[in-house]
Amino acid sequence: MDRRNFLKGASMLSLGALAACNNEKAAAPAVNVEVNNPDKYFGLQIYTLGNELYAGNLSDNLKKLRNMGIKYIELAGYDVNTNTVGGVDFTEFKKQANDAGLEIPSSHVNAPGLFSGVAGRESRDGSDGQFNRSMINKVADSFKKVAEDHAKQGIQYVVHPMMAYLNNEDDVKAFAEMLNKSGEIFKAAGIQFGYHHHNMEFARMVKGVAGFRLPTVLTPLTAADGPMIMDMLMDNTDPANVCYEMDTYWTVMGQQDPVVWLKNRASRIKLMHVKDFVVLGASGAMNFKNIFEQFYANGNKYLFVEIEDIDSGKQMARVEESMKFINSQPYVK
Repeated sequence: MDRRNFLKGASMLSLGALAACNNEKAAAPAVNVEVNNPDKYFGLQIYTLGNELYAGNLSDNLKKLRNMGIKYIELAGYDVNTNTVGGVDFTEFKKQANDAGLEIPSSHVNAPGLFSGVAGRESRDGSDGQFNRSMINKVADSFKKVAEDHAKQGIQYVVHPMMAYLNNEDDVKAFAEMLNKSGEIFKAAGIQFGYHHHNMEFARMVKGVAGFRLPTVLTPLTAADGPMIMDMLMDNTDPANVCYEMDTYWTVMGQQDPVVWLKNRASRIKLMHVKDFVVLGASGAMNFKNIFEQFYANGNKYLFVEIEDIDSGKQMARVEESMKFINSQPYVK
């Protein structure tokens, strides 16, 4: 199961959610800005590019990213069965990235088997209904090969990018336990394990109601309605085993303020995806200045551009426009 199919089942919010972000509007993307800025230290989640990254010559495409001012990338598309990234041998992929001048500090990897219908169900209206607690150790153990492969390549972070379907508080605690046990495996391999959220984690588990409820502009939820999934995940995982990667766009789509989370959970959030509707800064609604400044104030380093709609055929151009915006902003270090 890919995350786009999962997200189709979630209630998406309106542009008003973005417009409310941090009380100020960001500047529109600057034009005629030199793309390759050696003073900015910024990255890209390669999920953004989809098949465009592998169209033609991979080495040339990686060099294009470096020439846009991108200094490091976060992997997607790793296959535990073949030890490949996007079908390219892991060692060869890393060599080509390094030859292009790109670092690889982080990688997104779903727990092998989690979304196979065994440990998590394929459909929210299926009869099985529950996240399978009995599979926690097996799913965590399946990460051992992932940890081994990534440790050999010197990857610092491996991030689980998706939530399983969780129907109640016990499910959330079981999922948190799986993350915690997985983190122990990566810690033993010298890698920091992380979790990347979407908007669903800002839903609440309302007592007496099966499944989770997402807040909307018209139907906000409070602690009185039930615990928030994101709080439960953070409170039930060991900071030594699990850190978190904030996605700025999905935080706002969950009716939350990224700056508030960066302040209140400063010790847990170590990585960040920087995202707008499509091109960074184009909506004028995301106050990246406040978000960036708080992220840096927390002592963090790695920021990744990510853009959805990976089948558009326009992703490389959108990344270039986004990097023009990034390079034009004085608050980006």
